[in-house]
Amino acid sequence: MLLSMNEGERFRLAKKERISGEKRIESLFANGSSFMAYPFRVVWLRSDAGSATWASVMVSIPKKRLKKAVDRNRMKRLTREAYRLHKQHLTDLLKAGGDHLEIAFIYVKDETSDFITVEKGIVKAIRELGRFNETTT
Repeated sequence: MLLSMNEGERFRLAKKERISGEKRIESLFANGSSFMAYPFRVVWLRSDAGSATWASVMVSIPKKRLKKAVDRNRMKRLTREAYRLHKQHLTDLLKAGGDHLEIAFIYVKDETSDFITVEKGIVKAIRELGRFNETTT
């Protein structure tokens, strides 16, 4: 089955959806709120309405937790994939509320995880972010 352009776009994680720039990252960690969605610590911040996307994300896998670059890169890849597959629920909630979020996923487990564990953490984080969005609008 062929997907239309809009359906295919929904499952992409475009460059504009990623947080970049030292000032944006510093602002996120200085002013953002956080919660745990094991194996992640999630830091989030409402951003200005002029943002290009409804939700911008970054993934951080500390060298302190996973020493080998191969392991860090794998965990980043799994985290981005899990977010990419489940982000539609979050963006639908943000569109309804008219909010824009910046989100950082920081891995806190001391060893690598399988995709199912990472996916459960991302889904839990997205639910929590949706709940915060509903209570503050």
